[in-house]
Amino acid sequence: MSAAKPTQAQQQGSGLGAWLPFLIIILLYVVSFCIWKFVFGANHNFIDNDNAKDPLPGNYFGTIYKGGFVVPMLLTTFFTVIVFVIERFITLGKASGNGSVDTFVRAIKVFLDKGDIGGAVAACDKQKGAVANVVRAGLHKYAEMEKISGMEKDEKVIAIQKEIEEATTLELPMLEKNLNILATVASIATLLGLFGTVLGMIRSFAALANAGAPDSTALATGISEALINTALGIGTSALAIIAYNFFTSRIDAMTYRIDEAGFSLAQTYASKGH
Repeated sequence: MSAAKPTQAQQQGSGLGAWLPFLIIILLYVVSFCIWKFVFGANHNFIDNDNAKDPLPGNYFGTIYKGGFVVPMLLTTFFTVIVFVIERFITLGKASGNGSVDTFVRAIKVFLDKGDIGGAVAACDKQKGAVANVVRAGLHKYAEMEKISGMEKDEKVIAIQKEIEEATTLELPMLEKNLNILATVASIATLLGLFGTVLGMIRSFAALANAGAPDSTALATGISEALINTALGIGTSALAIIAYNFFTSRIDAMTYRIDEAGFSLAQTYASKGH
């Protein structure tokens, strides 16, 4: 039983899905700018209720606001990481199915050893998720090969393996979706942080270059801008890298379980007399 081709509606959905992450990022930038402008930049966070002056002592909101226009960009990267980490947790949780993947794979092996294909399919229906979808496709092919005569066993085993590989290929894009965004943010956040740091240092040196006494407010603002952007950039980048590696490990483990179940399916058929 070959995997069904995507329908026109599914293809249109895929097109919309391709643009959805970009729309989300744009929305997050709008939210980040509003937070920077109206929350961090609120007048009550500053001396004399004037956000052009220094922040009140110990007021972190005002300090972050003084990080400059790069702060909304960095906040966007931070919120992007949070949103897509949550999305990946939900998606991979659904892909794992309703129970333990290891327990499911062991159960499939037991059913195959007994020759109970119907029980194995029922276990797939109960488990659901990406692993179960791939195993179910292999089981259907397994049952189909048992009904075919005049075909060498090796050819049937290859057909089962090919069906499993095709089903796996269909499932992998869903598992790996949006991971490239986390990887990109990990690099961009660091670069934005460095960009903000350079701008802040330029402002600081400009204050020091003034004739006579340096402008202490401009100097403090420049240093604040440099440090705030550095902290936000490095922190966001570290979070994105950790999340990317965590999800990659989960996907690798899931792929291994799929390969394990597929190998058991092919070996079971090869070991039986047909």
